[in-house]
Amino acid sequence: MSRADLPDPNEVRKRRLALLARADRAALERVFAGAGLPDHCVLKAEETGTVMVEGRAGGAGRRFNLGEATVTRCVVRVGDHMGVSYALGRDKRKARLVAVIDALMQDDAHRDALEAELLGPLEDALREARDRASRKAAATKVEFFTLVRGEG
Repeated sequence: MSRADLPDPNEVRKRRLALLARADRAALERVFAGAGLPDHCVLKAEETGTVMVEGRAGGAGRRFNLGEATVTRCVVRVGDHMGVSYALGRDKRKARLVAVIDALMQDDAHRDALEAELLGPLEDALREARDRASRKAAATKVEFFTLVRGEG
């Protein structure tokens, strides 16, 4: 396999962080059940702020400011790896869990286990929720048609 065939590590990490940000806290807590969080150094403690959310008219039109969203972020170091997180809402514990998991996922010793134990099931659960929402929306779809009266 050539280097060009390998996935871009930045894209892989971006996908992983997006998935972890959507996860519920209980799923993240289960990863550390029993053993507790590994030793880590907090570089930027969990803090909550707001970010401006932009929208586009029709998905491709001009950008406009849609409003603000509350976000919590955290940065930790586990061993030689730095983990970051940004998650919607005010859940500081979730922000720390995501940052620790991000740091652990950069370590070859933990990556495969976390991929199988956490990320795979999270992807499946999110995909199922998205499919369920799509089926529910499709069930409410209404087809409109126009009857043309005959003149005469």
